Amino acid sequence: MPDTPHPAQPELFTWEFAADPYPAYAWLREHAPVHRTTLPSGVEAWLVTRYADARQALADSRLSKNPAHHSEQAHRSGRVGIPGERQADLMTHLLNIDPPDHTRLRRLVSKAFTPRRVAAFEPRVQQLTDRLIDGFAARGTADLIHEFAFPLPIYAICDLLGVPPEDQDDFRDWAGMMIRHHGGQRGGVGRAVKRMRAYLLELIHRKRADLGDDLISGLIRASDHGEHLTENEAAAMAFILLFAGFETTVNLIGNGTYALLRNPGQRELLQDSLRRGESDLLATGVEELLRYDGPVELATWRFATNPLTIGGVDIPVGDPVLVVLAAADRDPARFSAENTLDLARQDNPHLGFGHGIHYCIGAPLARLEGQRALATLLTRLPDLRLDADPAELRWRGGLIMRGLRELPVSFTPEPAAPASEGTPPTR
Repeated sequence: MPDTPHPAQPELFTWEFAADPYPAYAWLREHAPVHRTTLPSGVEAWLVTRYADARQALADSRLSKNPAHHSEQAHRSGRVGIPGERQADLMTHLLNIDPPDHTRLRRLVSKAFTPRRVAAFEPRVQQLTDRLIDGFAARGTADLIHEFAFPLPIYAICDLLGVPPEDQDDFRDWAGMMIRHHGGQRGGVGRAVKRMRAYLLELIHRKRADLGDDLISGLIRASDHGEHLTENEAAAMAFILLFAGFETTVNLIGNGTYALLRNPGQRELLQDSLRRGESDLLATGVEELLRYDGPVELATWRFATNPLTIGGVDIPVGDPVLVVLAAADRDPARFSAENTLDLARQDNPHLGFGHGIHYCIGAPLARLEGQRALATLLTRLPDLRLDADPAELRWRGGLIMRGLRELPVSFTPEPAAPASEGTPPTR
């Protein structure tokens, strides 16, 4: 059973908590750093909130990523894991497996998802960024989530995977269903995931007959050189690259812009740096935004395969463990001025991309998209300002991710420019 709450313990998982979870996490770090609680889904899990304990847990091989080590019914009902992935037979991806299968699949994906491929993708990310801003710059107002932060990573990852332009709006619709699953029926999410899987399998068939320079073709090439990668594995890998690669970047751009708007002194320092053509503050700034109010609040599910002790607390076999990245990254035992946004922070080993063998394979792409998005927004719309009372903003429901539902802004309109051919729709 869950621990008896301390009299002063703040309530978790309310709408008020979602708006600002950091005071509650500070309380947990001090009074119950490894805390068993009942999640909104009814599943009981351990929350790990201190930085040192979090790093230990993220790298501990006794904490499995495979949901088979927990309740089959909990996963089948969607109470753990990604909604719809089991029903769509998309389980064999990097977030759900352990070594040696994880080692094999990560090696194959790494062959295709290289730093060189990501670096070569920068002009396309910049093009997408500018075209999306073109869609609202002359108006003087925008919802930066719906019109910018959401479509940018969808179109980017679709381009990277090799999804033809004429099919990318379908992916945007499916992704929208998944990111909004807190407000709709889980059956709808399952249908969206199944459609995505069917499309990916069909696209893999097409790519085999006509390989290109895209990421799916890269996965196929890696599997055809003496390594074994089934079509289901390739589809699951493409799915998780899309799923893990879009919502995290939506939240990085949205949370990061919001943090800059709430910290005008830091925002002005960054704009001055950009005007001088410098990039150092942009690079350290994105890392600080990942630490300060990152896109992933809790690391994905882990399950104890052997008894272990974290922070002096014994974890029984089979229990779920959730590492609270948002709490660890504001641990005063590791970060000075932990609640202060400091874009020039140098000593910043944040856990925003995880730690250990499951460190985010898409981190270079997320950094690229975050840097291009923020730099272009602040350069093209220099007087960008929040167009809502912060108390009225709402955060999306859900356990793992942290992101705004909308981010209304206003700014001095840019002069209208002629429409560019091939501009992605912003509906």
